[in-house]
Amino acid sequence: MITSSHNPKIKLVRALAGRAKERRENGAFLAEGVRLVEEAFAAGWNFRFALCSDKINQRGLDLVQGLTARGVDVEPVAENILQSVTETETSQGILAVLALDPPGALLPPPKTDFILIPDQIRDPGNLGTLLRTAAAAGVQAVFIPPETTDPFAPKVVRAGMGAHFRLPILSMTWDQLSVRVQGMSVFLSDAVSEKSCWEVDFTHPTALVIGGEADGASAQAHSLATEMICIPMPGHMESLNAGAAGAVLMYEVVRQRSR
Repeated sequence: MITSSHNPKIKLVRALAGRAKERRENGAFLAEGVRLVEEAFAAGWNFRFALCSDKINQRGLDLVQGLTARGVDVEPVAENILQSVTETETSQGILAVLALDPPGALLPPPKTDFILIPDQIRDPGNLGTLLRTAAAAGVQAVFIPPETTDPFAPKVVRAGMGAHFRLPILSMTWDQLSVRVQGMSVFLSDAVSEKSCWEVDFTHPTALVIGGEADGASAQAHSLATEMICIPMPGHMESLNAGAAGAVLMYEVVRQRSR
């Protein structure tokens, strides 16, 4: 059992919980709690190792058995040590270190007709909400521009509620994005646009760009967009939360395509 905070695995977990640079350099990120580790396991994700404490419940113990049967290194750790490296108030008794590279089944298809580009989204909760909604709405891939927060930060992973293990999520430069959206209509959500999202045809290959709440979309996103659209607000509010705006637009795509 790990009982020291100086254990190399604990040091790695602490590093991965911090800066995006550490996650990139180590090629790994964290999944905390029974549900997220279950989702990663079901998706066939590559586990570096997992840690569990005696606080784990029966569902978690069943999960540990499955992980062990698959050959995952699962090491017991003292609860106070596990709690010291988790960001939740109360640990669920299990935490996994996962490879950043997704399994082959979670790579985007060569041709996509429904993608999401969250631009300058810096709040982890908002980005996690957008990813969760994208997975539910059947978005084929989410492409993350340079100024958006790290999608594999612990708070984003928690807010995504398993979306990371159901949806291709790739960080890209604007040059790479411009190649990926060729042949698609790129719709940028902008409160000052006079064209309502209810007037747009989303049945063709579509990329949705959702800008951040503080600064809106970047100049690069505006250059990439083929059309600006707005969400009608009869109540005359200035704007919507980025997660709410993204949900409205993604489900308008779903509605039109299900007719």
